[in-house]
Amino acid sequence: MGDSDSGTGLGPAIVTGGSSGIGLAAATRLARRGHPVVLIARRTEPLAEAAEAIREAVPGACVAARALDVRDAAALARVVDETAAVHGPIAWLVASAGVVEPGLFVEQPLDSHRAQLEVNYLGTLHAVRAVVPSMRAAGRGRVVLVSSGAGLFGIYGYSAYAPSKFAVRGLAEVLRVELAEHGIAVTLVCPPDTDTPQLAAETAARPAATAAIAAGGGVWSADAVAEAMLAAATRGRFLVAPGATLGLLARFHSLIGPLLRLHQARVVRSLARRRSR
Repeated sequence: MGDSDSGTGLGPAIVTGGSSGIGLAAATRLARRGHPVVLIARRTEPLAEAAEAIREAVPGACVAARALDVRDAAALARVVDETAAVHGPIAWLVASAGVVEPGLFVEQPLDSHRAQLEVNYLGTLHAVRAVVPSMRAAGRGRVVLVSSGAGLFGIYGYSAYAPSKFAVRGLAEVLRVELAEHGIAVTLVCPPDTDTPQLAAETAARPAATAAIAAGGGVWSADAVAEAMLAAATRGRFLVAPGATLGLLARFHSLIGPLLRLHQARVVRSLARRRSR
């Protein structure tokens, strides 16, 4: 893996959703490269535990933990500005904060749709807006936006979650062009199911058809996803979709998409027939 950061120096890295999962794994790897790391998440205790875990894994690492909600754009901007004042221009943003509540469209409350859009999309937007002024002034920086496999393809049972992740994908595609002239590289990550605390809760809440569709898809480790996305971002790649299925979908959407839709339709019909017996 390319671990050098010659394009950004060793400026600070901001990681939202940094208390666990992909965010924590990415923060650990960035700390290992020598970047000061700021972890951002909502809950104080898991944040403190995450920061300590990085210090244990990377002796001498410079790690700070800031408890805030990414929906609070002003609070996020303050943390970023304070970080830049101490450590210099922001070198990396890894925007991995997110929530997921699967459910059927006809059953899921509007508040669930709103919450997922606000955290997953607006929270990502707030993070990017917070770091871009510092990166523009420096003429360099890397922005990594974590979407989802559900940001590449609409999946049964994710009518609230998938649109929020499609929005992240759309934002990344625009920023890729707009920020390039300022020396800022953008990478979009669409992970498969990843072994995180959030996945356990998500799996338990999936509708039966969603669980059947996902069965056999495999689960990646958070560190494997973090390794793939940071390596790709360091090389300047735009889209990272780990795993065979998502990789093919990302490259050949017009061919793979219809096959996945056919698979979903078959699973749903099969379950409906079983219920009707």
